[in-house]
Amino acid sequence: MKKKGPPGTIRPQVAAMPIRRLPGGGVEVLLVTSRTTRRWIVPKGWPIKGLTDPESAAREAYEEAGVVGHIVEEPAGRYTYWKRMSDHFVLCEVTLFLLDVERQLPTWAEQDQRQSQWFSPEDAADLVDEPELASAIRNVSLAAAA
Repeated sequence: MKKKGPPGTIRPQVAAMPIRRLPGGGVEVLLVTSRTTRRWIVPKGWPIKGLTDPESAAREAYEEAGVVGHIVEEPAGRYTYWKRMSDHFVLCEVTLFLLDVERQLPTWAEQDQRQSQWFSPEDAADLVDEPELASAIRNVSLAAAA
């Protein structure tokens, strides 16, 4: 189990916001459910030793949603949330990276542990609990056009 750290410690995490471009210029966002609470979230996790933050975020998307593509090196946003651990909660600050999905694999590591579904940015923003993540998702059309 991860250490709690001193009180007030904020733990860094990385996340991918997988998007796919639609004919006509729109985009959709891929959300997955968390394993324990089944909330809709973006693929995320702890930074991986030996990988950059964007590479770590892309790895999370691969493991949790079976998607591969181009990860944008510049963060698309940040948000905080309380992560439920086995016997306590940890405050995490998540750096969010846009993942331009090129393909979704037929099988992947966590496909039996999570649901995954494509949504319009508006619907995805309404489904996530974290207000800062919802704002980043609402802005995805602008980020995708850049």
